[in-house]
Amino acid sequence: MSYRSLISFSTVVLALAVWAAPNSAAAAPEVVWRQSTEQPADSLEGQGHQKFAELVKKYSNGRMEIKIFPSEQLGKKAAVIDQLQAGTVHIFNSTAAYLSKWEPAMKYISAPFVFDDRAHWLRFMETDLVKGWLKNVEDKGGITLIGNYMDFPRGSWRVIVAKKPVKSIADIKGLKLRMHPDKLAGAAWSHLGAEIRVLGWTSVYESLGKGIIEAVNSPAALVESMRFYEKAPHITAHREYEQSVGYMVNAKAYNSLPADLRAAVDKAHAGASLYEQGLLDADTMASINRLKSKGVTYNDSMDTGPFRTRMTKFYAARAKAGELPKGFLEAVDATR
Repeated sequence: MSYRSLISFSTVVLALAVWAAPNSAAAAPEVVWRQSTEQPADSLEGQGHQKFAELVKKYSNGRMEIKIFPSEQLGKKAAVIDQLQAGTVHIFNSTAAYLSKWEPAMKYISAPFVFDDRAHWLRFMETDLVKGWLKNVEDKGGITLIGNYMDFPRGSWRVIVAKKPVKSIADIKGLKLRMHPDKLAGAAWSHLGAEIRVLGWTSVYESLGKGIIEAVNSPAALVESMRFYEKAPHITAHREYEQSVGYMVNAKAYNSLPADLRAAVDKAHAGASLYEQGLLDADTMASINRLKSKGVTYNDSMDTGPFRTRMTKFYAARAKAGELPKGFLEAVDATR
């Protein structure tokens, strides 16, 4: 290459470098959010959160980036909630139970056997009543939700794992049932006829073996990993309520996003939710099939209508005593 050609070539390279520099800077994201999750990155839920981050980048054309901190790296729930309110964390993933800190009525979105099916629940979640509850959370706590809370599942559908087959509501009477420390859930299952035993989740396996309890409610996906089936080989789907993961977000940060970036975030949440649901369904069915090959029985055809019928009296009594959120049963009936 001649000296003149070398000079020309160097000039072109320098010009390209000068041109690329500002364009590289322009390619940097305009908005970077920190997302704190409870689950490991390689868990099914963790993969769903990663899909959300990927889709935000895609739908925003690289203008927005989500940095995920899995496995409570930024702290336990209470500490992360404080960071969320302060705006140092932008998204925290957990159940709606933490929203009841600012609006106690939120716990009733998971009331046992009050909704006919998932579609009914989704319609209820779109009511002005629930929107009002969420508005109270935003006003008091500075936190809102991305997308529809119901869309992103936590765990799979609910089942009862028992020592003896549970074929109908008649089999619940006198059943020694493990319950988590939740007054609403405990009262509901007592009304259905069970004898409630409040125990920690990690005590369930040993308690089943010792006969302290005869059954436990669980997401179907966790029966195998918790080995409950070794002591209680009968699984019955009842879908007492749905479980979801809330994309709790700092309301000020979310509302101040440009409209197109807000739309990108909402679209990413919807896409990640579908992705997570597909992963979870496939994994849960694979787990159930493995358990069935070991002799475990699985019943997905129990008629849960009688459960809802009996619970009608339970909720009516609570309403009469002033223990239900105002307008709750009316909204449930209106969306049925």
